[in-house]
Amino acid sequence: MAQDVRHSKTVSLVSKSISSPPPNLASLEIWLSLNQVPRFGFSTLMRFVKATGHPAEALLALSAKELALLGFDAKQITAITKPDQKLIASQIKWSESACDRFILYPSHPQFPALLGQISRPPLILFGNGNQALLDQHQIAIVGSRNPTHYGKQQAFELAQSLALHNICITSGMAMGIDACAHKGALAANGSTIAVLGSGLANLYPKRNAPLADKILNQQGLLLSEFSPETAPTAANFPRRNRIVSGLSLGVLVIEAAMRSGSLITSKYALEQNREVLAVPGNVLNPLSAGCHYLIKQGAKLVETVDDILDEFQNIRSSIDQSQAKKIEKSQTESLASGKLLDNVAYDVTALDVIIQRSKLPIEDVLAQLLEYELRGLVASVSGGYIKLRGK
Repeated sequence: MAQDVRHSKTVSLVSKSISSPPPNLASLEIWLSLNQVPRFGFSTLMRFVKATGHPAEALLALSAKELALLGFDAKQITAITKPDQKLIASQIKWSESACDRFILYPSHPQFPALLGQISRPPLILFGNGNQALLDQHQIAIVGSRNPTHYGKQQAFELAQSLALHNICITSGMAMGIDACAHKGALAANGSTIAVLGSGLANLYPKRNAPLADKILNQQGLLLSEFSPETAPTAANFPRRNRIVSGLSLGVLVIEAAMRSGSLITSKYALEQNREVLAVPGNVLNPLSAGCHYLIKQGAKLVETVDDILDEFQNIRSSIDQSQAKKIEKSQTESLASGKLLDNVAYDVTALDVIIQRSKLPIEDVLAQLLEYELRGLVASVSGGYIKLRGK
């Protein structure tokens, strides 16, 4: 926490050093120039401010010789002394081409307060959508890109329930758990923020373009620290993950292998003094290993939305009672079970095993399984069926 306080004060120092609010075009151009410098970030900028006593924008006025004496290499010096004005112009043009596009930087009065407290906040944050969501309480939900039905269900329903409590769901819009979390929030007519590992004009993955459109259409928000046309690269995603956690009060992990981006996000969360929570899973499923490891290390075990809300008593808010009752009723009805459902396990159960256990004719078994599928109680998978809900 002490580290966050120090960086919060430093952000305030930078805010005072560059064009005090309201922000102007000159301030934006300064930060867009600084953002071009390779291997250069907020920490390096702060070292310059502290070492020289000069405001951050003074860096752009130094000569090549002076920059070399400060330890900058040739590529950095070129970027500082000769910033790409064409790129800066294109970035500003992008932000001005639609009323819901914007660019923020650490000294901007609307820069997210929580994000400004982390050790390495982005120098630039490109946004498309509802900027007001940055001031809303956020919980991040992350997990596998190839989750089980159980993982998808948990991500969707927990996100939906949190959204009903006016909590914004933040994730990375990747396939799998991320997408399910965004969809769960949208299903509750709630708020969601997607932080991308590519530029906002180069959405990735392409298959989630319809999801991005739906997020924007329902007053959600897309964010990226990368210039709008930036293509996705492997190095972008760990950087993206620190923003996902940095914006949020806590990170909920659902189905993550031991070596995964989700565990990188949880590591960032711990460094940023954020809460880490995890949903347990099948001990035989490799995707449960990361979650179980986090729980062993002290992460909060989550079974229901109340487990999450208990960790954040200060943000409990008035729930939309009518909508909550409707979902509760739907979920309760879906739990209605028959004898056949008792013969389907939460792991894959072969059809012939279900028939043998139930002692029912095959046509009756198939008819009831179809009904259960339609009600969201079971799912047909390779090798048989798995139970999603029920006793």
